[in-house]
Amino acid sequence: MFNMKDLIIDQTIEHLYLTAVAVLIAASLGIPGGILITRLPWLTGLTLGLANILQTVPSLAMFAFFMPVLGIGSDTAITALVLYALLPIIKNTYSGISGVSPAIREAAKGMGMTGWQLLFMVELPLSFPVLLAGLRTALVMTVNLATLSALIGGGGLGRLIFLGLSRVDTATIMAGAIPAAILAIKIDYLMGTLEKLSVSRNKNITFSFEAERGISA
Repeated sequence: MFNMKDLIIDQTIEHLYLTAVAVLIAASLGIPGGILITRLPWLTGLTLGLANILQTVPSLAMFAFFMPVLGIGSDTAITALVLYALLPIIKNTYSGISGVSPAIREAAKGMGMTGWQLLFMVELPLSFPVLLAGLRTALVMTVNLATLSALIGGGGLGRLIFLGLSRVDTATIMAGAIPAAILAIKIDYLMGTLEKLSVSRNKNITFSFEAERGISA
């Protein structure tokens, strides 16, 4: 007979692992992708359109699509979760950088900044709150979708949910559903807090930058 407490802890850790790995991979692809389409506008429609299409694919169909190639297990689950997490990250990276004031860009160029310096010293810092909002959406969405990974042997809290469903055991279902909901709420709250802090910080940065250069917002 399994120990329910230990099983909940183990599956919560596995759920966090699936979420963290998927979002880290998505961020490593999505942030550069978002930056790229700000530099190559002709790619914007194609990239965002493709990411939007991936979002419309039913999650079970996405998992099933990769099973013949990757088999069952966490690799298949993570691959599917990465594809779902890409859209908010790419979109918010693009929106954040595109939303930087042209006046600030011109002032930075007037100071002699190169394209790379403009990106890393001005555009990315000022777009950070929007980028964080994209990561926030991706994380919460991935926590929710990761429950389905249990259907293909990926583990996570979904294992308890589907175990409970197979046994018509409400307690076991709740043992998986409640921790998954709590994880989503806590991650959303944490990312929301970071987002607010970054907005406050950026107001100070923008004010200082504009005051130094003598330009108006």
